[in-house]
Amino acid sequence: MATRFATLLLTAGLLAAVPAARAQTAKTTAAKTAAAKKAAATKAAAAKAAAAKAAAAKIAAAKAATPAPAPVAPLTEAEASAGIKDALTKGVTKAVEFASEKDGFNTNDDIHIPFPEDMLLMKSTLGRLPGMSTVMSTFETQLNRAAEAAAPKAKDIFLTALTNISLTDALSLVTSGSTDAATQFLRKSTEAQLVAAFKPDITAAISQVGAEAAYTKMTTQYNRIPLMTPVQTDLSAYTTQKAVDGIFILMAQEEAKIRRNPAARTTDLLKRVFATK
Repeated sequence: MATRFATLLLTAGLLAAVPAARAQTAKTTAAKTAAAKKAAATKAAAAKAAAAKAAAAKIAAAKAATPAPAPVAPLTEAEASAGIKDALTKGVTKAVEFASEKDGFNTNDDIHIPFPEDMLLMKSTLGRLPGMSTVMSTFETQLNRAAEAAAPKAKDIFLTALTNISLTDALSLVTSGSTDAATQFLRKSTEAQLVAAFKPDITAAISQVGAEAAYTKMTTQYNRIPLMTPVQTDLSAYTTQKAVDGIFILMAQEEAKIRRNPAARTTDLLKRVFATK
């Protein structure tokens, strides 16, 4: 009996110890897992730090091995002169080409020659008469045709004027903050000559394209209206000045492209001269 009782007690004790042992084992396993994760994280962090350090060392070595860029020599007056003349030559050539094309003036909103301002009253008055609106529309187109016909004459005048730009002026123009500084400089020295050269051609073209006949028809009709002040517009002078203005507008646009857009600097000289802008 005593032996049986002792056996029962022993069995009960063993059964009670099993959950505790299992709990202890689980706790030990969890501790080992956490320790392993921590060790792995520490190892990964160390590897990442080492990689970053190696990359930084590689960049530093590359920088040390790369020679410093040679200092750019200051722009000389001779380079400035050649550069500004090159830029203006390109601007002149393109401007004259554009203006000389059919509709070069007529369909370009920047340089289109409008109906003369001092004839606007006549335009609005005659516009109410049968057939006159067509005459006036055709007349405006003919003024632009006259300008297109005269435009080619500008090229030689401009190219001759370029030879007179001094070295000092050239350097000043290259370093100017204005996008049309060279165009305005050239305008001062050539505008009067252009007007004188253009006017005979404009006068002839006005007659050839029919603008003079249209003008005569309009003014004759208008001047018959009682109490109206007769129109006395000088078509040649008006169209000539507008044609000259248009050429300079186109030149200024071309100059601005070279100054603002590196892709427009199509020669090594232009790249060198305008690279500092």
